[in-house]
Amino acid sequence: MLSAGGTGVATYARSVRAAQMEVAEGPLLVSGRDVDGDDTGIRLPRLARALRPGVRRAQRAAERIVSPDIFRVAQVYFNIHRDLLTVRVPGPPGLVHWIYPVPIRLEGWANIYTVHDAIPLAFPALSPINAGRHRLLLGAVARHAARIITVSEAARDEILEHARFDPSLVVNLSQPVDVSARDPEAAVDGLPPRGYLLACGSVEPRKNILRVLAAYQIASSRLPLVVAGPPGWMSESIERVIAETPGVVRIPQASRDEVLNLIADARALIMPSLAEGFGLPVAEAMALGTPVLTSSRGALAETAGDAALLVDPTSETAIATAIDHLTYDDMSCEALRRAGLMRAATRFGFHDFASRLAMLYEEVLRSAFRVDCT
Repeated sequence: MLSAGGTGVATYARSVRAAQMEVAEGPLLVSGRDVDGDDTGIRLPRLARALRPGVRRAQRAAERIVSPDIFRVAQVYFNIHRDLLTVRVPGPPGLVHWIYPVPIRLEGWANIYTVHDAIPLAFPALSPINAGRHRLLLGAVARHAARIITVSEAARDEILEHARFDPSLVVNLSQPVDVSARDPEAAVDGLPPRGYLLACGSVEPRKNILRVLAAYQIASSRLPLVVAGPPGWMSESIERVIAETPGVVRIPQASRDEVLNLIADARALIMPSLAEGFGLPVAEAMALGTPVLTSSRGALAETAGDAALLVDPTSETAIATAIDHLTYDDMSCEALRRAGLMRAATRFGFHDFASRLAMLYEEVLRSAFRVDCT
């Protein structure tokens, strides 16, 4: 997840890592690769390695904590034992931040987990994740977690409602948006600046692409609609409609820089998703000065605030009307652009996020080890 590109969760992982580098000295990485940096020596089937209950041992190697194939083994271990895989690390304990609810804990350490949303529980029809298993996993995580971090108040509310966690355990730290490092030369050819509408993200039911396509056909706008993002869960039927809709340009693969440049050059971002934990493209569009059309409910409305055009995501007519508004009303687009830039700067700054993260780490360390973090 720390490599370039990837999902919103991967972008979050890189943000957390960058924040850790700012607030801590020599933070480690938990690695599932062998000490020499690869996993080619792993031969024993995961099932056999996961069958044995009890503690697994890790090694400290340079800047890493290493337990080969640990992330995949842990998933199989949870399927068998319905508990987190315990890993023992030599040396003094510390704080470990898992940026996803993985079924692992470091023994004797303060374990923090980020749970980005409760979509598999709140909207099971919109997620490929098995709701029953996920509920059990979140319960196991809660038994061992020092804190659970999430990325919006809407996500926190849904987590508390559907996972039934102790409210004192769950903290919303939001997440940062940093688009400053994008390469402006990594552009997609053939798309005129401010001359197209953009829907981006994996193509799956949760992203509401079918209603966007229907609304686009109702609207009078003649701007191309670019659908950028890889095929996702249950994408086959959606891809067929994309291919059959006049005026739609499909970009299934794009680098991180290309996606950011697609957002920066779009007339507007069209993202009336049905469920999100945060809605990173909305925040990125605001940070890049691109007007946003998004959902009037949940985390997307929270992320957008009053700096976007909010619509009922289930109404094709409302989406179509908003598309035309963004196409033809230059003054409104300029107002949204300015409001978005201001909101991104004041709500989603990296250093503010790093400060919030450091404060939480200090609180957890004081509570777990009674240490003075000053």
